[in-house]
Amino acid sequence: MTAGYELEDKVLLAVDCIIFGFDNGDLKVLLVKRDFEPEKGKWSLIGGFLKKTETLDDAARRILHTLTGMHDIYMEQLYTWSEVERDPAERTISTSFYAIIDIKQHDKELIEHHNAKWFSLSNAPKLIFDHDQMLNKAIMRLRRRTSISPIGFGLLPEKFTMKQLQKLYEAILDRKVDKRNFINKIKSMDILVKLDEKDMSSSTKGSYLFMFDQEKYDAKQTKDFYLKIS
Repeated sequence: MTAGYELEDKVLLAVDCIIFGFDNGDLKVLLVKRDFEPEKGKWSLIGGFLKKTETLDDAARRILHTLTGMHDIYMEQLYTWSEVERDPAERTISTSFYAIIDIKQHDKELIEHHNAKWFSLSNAPKLIFDHDQMLNKAIMRLRRRTSISPIGFGLLPEKFTMKQLQKLYEAILDRKVDKRNFINKIKSMDILVKLDEKDMSSSTKGSYLFMFDQEKYDAKQTKDFYLKIS
């Protein structure tokens, strides 16, 4: 060992992931029931420990894939938690990430295998350690990000109705928005493609389906996305 290193304290570095999904007009978080002590049998965020050969991003992608079976998930590093007594088992520092997925695309069998379950944010159980703080911080970050960038579309299926899009933003913002103002604001951004297809599940008349146009958004010189709605 290199001189000067051997006398320093060694600590564990964990990665905890807050995974958001959107289903039936409800914003949800994926939680796992712990099968080991401490806090065995209680609900927590999905996490793991950093391996010597990994970056933090590598570890987060590994954890997300292990649980959901999905690749290319949108994720963002959130915060590093370093309170000395945060984990009663061992001195552990944790870096949290939040991720957003299309809830219909994940591997349901993997979810069941890992004793994981989707919870509505309004009905989520109390979490272990400082995981409630991590979740609250992730919610605030998600609200900010979805108001200035189009990452929220990652929570929707590829084709969606304008009503589904409005419900998504209402769920993220945790408040109702004016339908006309919302539609006008979205249309003014010119980043959606209106399809000839309709969703016939909600009414006999049906609702037109839309797709987010990533190329159109990328082609904008400023890529401004500021969704201030009332």
